[in-house]
Amino acid sequence: MHLHFLGTGAGSPATQRNVSATALNLCAEGAGVWLFDCGEATQHQILHTSIRPGKIRHIFITHLHGDHVFGLPGLLGSRSFLSGNQAEPLYLYGPQGLRRFVETALDVSQTYLSYPLHIHELDGDSGSLQPESGFTVRYRLLDHRIRCYGFRIIEAERAGSLQTEKLRALGIGNGPILGQLKRGESVSLPDGRVLHGRDFLAPPQRGREVVIFGDTRYRAEHADFCRDADVLVHEATFADTNRVAAYEHGHATAAQAATLARDANVGVLYLNHISAKYSGDAVAVLENEARAVFANSHIVHDFQQADIPRK
Repeated sequence: MHLHFLGTGAGSPATQRNVSATALNLCAEGAGVWLFDCGEATQHQILHTSIRPGKIRHIFITHLHGDHVFGLPGLLGSRSFLSGNQAEPLYLYGPQGLRRFVETALDVSQTYLSYPLHIHELDGDSGSLQPESGFTVRYRLLDHRIRCYGFRIIEAERAGSLQTEKLRALGIGNGPILGQLKRGESVSLPDGRVLHGRDFLAPPQRGREVVIFGDTRYRAEHADFCRDADVLVHEATFADTNRVAAYEHGHATAAQAATLARDANVGVLYLNHISAKYSGDAVAVLENEARAVFANSHIVHDFQQADIPRK
């Protein structure tokens, strides 16, 4: 599991940052690639990565501002062209209006898709989805100028590994007995001994949890949604000297995002959606403000990747 930041800028494309798009690569977990937002030229950004459009199974749209959706029609069409009739179904999730936007763009441009497209418009202020076996996605409404969502991706707990060394000490080697014990079953041996699977399993391994926010003002109550997540991806459109402007435009500052990360006890904070006014050395201002509040804060750049290891 790792994040691939495809576009980390705000508003409109800039020379150093394209507009919003973040990929969560779950290919190693058998769940393909999930895309969060799809700003203009996202498919161009993908060309510079190892991501294949046909591997994208789910696209989550936080909100319908252009810098988060204008790349969607092009990507949908290219996915069809590049994959032919072998493309897997694609699932879209987002606010009310997403279906009208996509279907209008495809209809007017007479774009034919060779794969089933399933559009799920999110209902209400919060809820949950299960896009793939072993994963749950919770969503909640944020505080932007239009309806905008944050998503929490929750990986299922993994069963503990079988402690084979303990079994070898009891004279149990390879064989079907190991499979039974791994499933937690009880096994009767020919000599009369009874072995219980629970006695030979390591503690279960907690699944990883990633929170990805769309655009939002800072709200202290958002901490409950992020609580104890391994990773938080949060916008940092402005420096703290522009806190008033951030609020007026429905955004947050880097320091505010760090405050949320600290209060929610997350593992690491990745800051994106950076205004073009913070380019070059000016980006360090945002990162320094964030790290003064929450040390494990990082401004991300286009094409950066971040592994999310199991604890």
